[in-house]
Amino acid sequence: MSDPGRPTAEAAAAHFRELYGTAPEGVWAAPGRVNLIGEYTDVNDGFVMPLALPHTVLAAVARRTDGRLRVHSAQAADPSPAGVVHLDAAAPGPAAGAGWAAYPAGVVWALRAAGHPVTGADVHVTSTVPTGAGLSSSAALEVATALALDELYGLGLSRPGLAVLAQRAENAFVGVPCGVMDQMASACCAEGHVLHLDTRDLTRRQVPFDPAAHGLALLVVDTRVRHALGDGAYAERRAGCEAGARALGVRSLREVAHARLPEALELLGDPVVRGYVRHVVTDDHRVGRVAALLDAGDVRGVGPVLTEGHASLRDDLRVSCPELDLAVSASLAAGALGARMTGGGFGGSAVVLAEADAVEKTAAAVRAAFAAEGYRAPRIFPAAPSAGARRLL
Repeated sequence: MSDPGRPTAEAAAAHFRELYGTAPEGVWAAPGRVNLIGEYTDVNDGFVMPLALPHTVLAAVARRTDGRLRVHSAQAADPSPAGVVHLDAAAPGPAAGAGWAAYPAGVVWALRAAGHPVTGADVHVTSTVPTGAGLSSSAALEVATALALDELYGLGLSRPGLAVLAQRAENAFVGVPCGVMDQMASACCAEGHVLHLDTRDLTRRQVPFDPAAHGLALLVVDTRVRHALGDGAYAERRAGCEAGARALGVRSLREVAHARLPEALELLGDPVVRGYVRHVVTDDHRVGRVAALLDAGDVRGVGPVLTEGHASLRDDLRVSCPELDLAVSASLAAGALGARMTGGGFGGSAVVLAEADAVEKTAAAVRAAFAAEGYRAPRIFPAAPSAGARRLL
């Protein structure tokens, strides 16, 4: 099993000093997330249940007063001072070729657009969240930046408020029409819990989730098939869900009761839209089932619900891929209690609920299955429910 690895706040601060010639005013961390259940429901005003990963983005930040934004990543192609990206904090839109820097720049843009007096910043980030793995590395980057700027500029924003601004940065500045789940998970999750979130009004409840206490383990299988949610497939699913809501005469698919799903589907002529609607309504229902199981202390009972969710994502929403399907089937064949793809799909990761004493057996089975198909070796690691965004230094 691989270890997530954790660069320290002190190391991030030292790198900041090398880059900018002065100490940062602080170092903040925001985690990636894995979603236990509830996929594509957040863009339909529905329910989700993510947990924070131990993998984080660290942001060392200092204020500027000259309207300039300088950003640097330890994971960028050029980790030297020459790799610093220079941007205008007051720019009305994304700079051409900004790449990863568009995420922190988008946060500055969203804060300024909301009337907050952010006059610039120097930022250095380092990350252990795998990029392109469906684990919300972009949301972690946004939330770490937003939390730092909120504290440094004394903006007094709530955690949900920070998440909404970070989502706006990704939607309107970066151009990815994501829901608010990823940013809320990074900002609001608690250690040892999953976040039961209503994405319509952002009410939330921390639900205890400790697989180890039940002799279980939650694994993430990063297929290393890199997805890109800005490529149009994600937006097409969201548009299809919105078309289904219009056809059913509701504001969002959240309003379609699970008990009335069969009659709702009969009203939809487009088989593609029908599949999208069926997935969203049944996945919303699955979130409620998982919450009830966890409240009852039945962690093992969650497994089959995860597997149901994968079949729905694969067959109705059509966002899986051969590698994700193989990760799920190989895990189940090795005795896992349940497994499903997690995140936006088209690559990325699967989440697996397994007996703690079968972790190595499950991981070995998945690796062997990938090797037999000639796929790149997956990265497999445990996902302990971890803390949300916080200041480290």
